[in-house]
Amino acid sequence: MAISFYTDFDPAYGEVTQLAPLVRRVVAKNGNPFTWKGTGVYLIGRGDVAVIDPGPTMDEHLDAIEAAIGPDEQINHIVITHTHTDHTAGVAKLVARTGARTYGFGPHGPVPEKDPLESISFDEYFTPEEKAKIDKEWAEMPDELKREGPDTDFRPDVVVAHGEFIVGDGWSLEGVHTPGHTSNHLCFGLSDDGDGQKVLFTGDHVMGWATSVISPPDGDLFDYLNSLDLLLERDDDRYWPTHGTAITDPKPFVRSFIEHRRGREQQIIAGLSGQAATIKDLVPGMYAEVDKRLWRAAANSVYSHLLALHREGRALPLDGNPSLSATWRLA
Repeated sequence: MAISFYTDFDPAYGEVTQLAPLVRRVVAKNGNPFTWKGTGVYLIGRGDVAVIDPGPTMDEHLDAIEAAIGPDEQINHIVITHTHTDHTAGVAKLVARTGARTYGFGPHGPVPEKDPLESISFDEYFTPEEKAKIDKEWAEMPDELKREGPDTDFRPDVVVAHGEFIVGDGWSLEGVHTPGHTSNHLCFGLSDDGDGQKVLFTGDHVMGWATSVISPPDGDLFDYLNSLDLLLERDDDRYWPTHGTAITDPKPFVRSFIEHRRGREQQIIAGLSGQAATIKDLVPGMYAEVDKRLWRAAANSVYSHLLALHREGRALPLDGNPSLSATWRLA
């Protein structure tokens, strides 16, 4: 299950970094356990510019995006990988500033009225010192960053289906539908970054610093694995994820993600062998080496695995209701 992550990344917040002749990046200072070092916003092209995932609403961040654009340049396209607020919260403000059109697969999928994760707490696993540190970090966090999750308001001006292209002056981006993390997730392929490299902007589908969370009902494990298989059919030279640095050897990295998911499945099966258990029972052992602040998100990924096992007839909830808080057993 070991993954050789790409963790050598120390961004200069608010500054533009030239990654290739046609690719620039500005990183937002919105780092947290879910966004790692922050949202990386990619600027594609010269003159006629596309912005991939504007990120948070912080004015200083949007100022940095505009400052990265030369006096003879214009942002005409705002391109969205998926509708989580660390990617899309700043869209409306950037549209107001630039008049650019927005592009994406479509709106966010179904979101429960009440967050199912409210039924799960791992507070008893935190020491008083850890809890005090978390509370202090929360109190010091800007209000606009305190709610990150599904963006149910975004509707693209232009719907981009799998295999369709967004075309600018001197560049084009191919939409690659990669559902799993969310149902509307798109990666975007640039056939030549100006250095002869074929690159893929992978959003949160494949990141270098961590695996993606799959949150039912919008996220789906089968979709996610199929989307990873889809990437293995491509010949991209490198990936640029929204969080973190370049993935320079894509195919072995994607294969390690697939093996990681198979390993998680085996952990769940082992955890249910000879006994029934809840997701809350399973997560602390499965994610013992992971930041405990991420355990509630991990519970969603475990849930996606159990739903997959349930669909295959391999795991059953004791009460017949395959919910996140159910007690599960092997069939």
